[in-house]
Amino acid sequence: MTEQVLDTAQPTSATPHPALKTLDTLVGTWTISGPGHDGTVTYEWMPGGHFLIQHVHLIQDGHATHGVEYIGYDADSGTLRSHYFGSSGDLLEYTYDITGRELTIWFGQPGSPAYYRGTFDESGDSAAGAWTWPGGGYESTMTRVHS
Repeated sequence: MTEQVLDTAQPTSATPHPALKTLDTLVGTWTISGPGHDGTVTYEWMPGGHFLIQHVHLIQDGHATHGVEYIGYDADSGTLRSHYFGSSGDLLEYTYDITGRELTIWFGQPGSPAYYRGTFDESGDSAAGAWTWPGGGYESTMTRVHS
C-alpha cells in the first residue's frame, strides 16, 4: 500500500505554476498594525518555488498569535490556496489573489463573506486594508521592513 502511494505521488510540474509569480510582492518581512493588533510576518519561497511560506508573529487583543502558512497553486480550483497552522492548534484555509495593486485573501473559497482586502501603495512597500466578516472586521496595515 505504501509503495503504491509513493509511486503515484509525483509533482504535477517541475516548474512552479505562473500564477505563483503574483505572490512575489509579498516576499520579505512586514510589520502589521491596526486597532488591537501588531507584529510581524515574513514571507519566503520554499526551495523549488512551489510554495510561499508565511511566518506569523502577532499580538491580537493582548494575546500572542504564532503560526505558519503554506500558499501554493491548487490545480483543481485554479486558485492560490493556503493552509495556516496556528500555535493554538488552528488549521485554517485561505485563497489568495493579487491583481494589480489589490490583495484579497478570502477565508475559505473566493466569494466568502470573510476576507481581507488591501491596496499596495505605488512602491509596493505598504498595503492598507481591512479584514471583513459578517458583523465585524478591523483595519490592518502592512509595511515592508527594509534591512
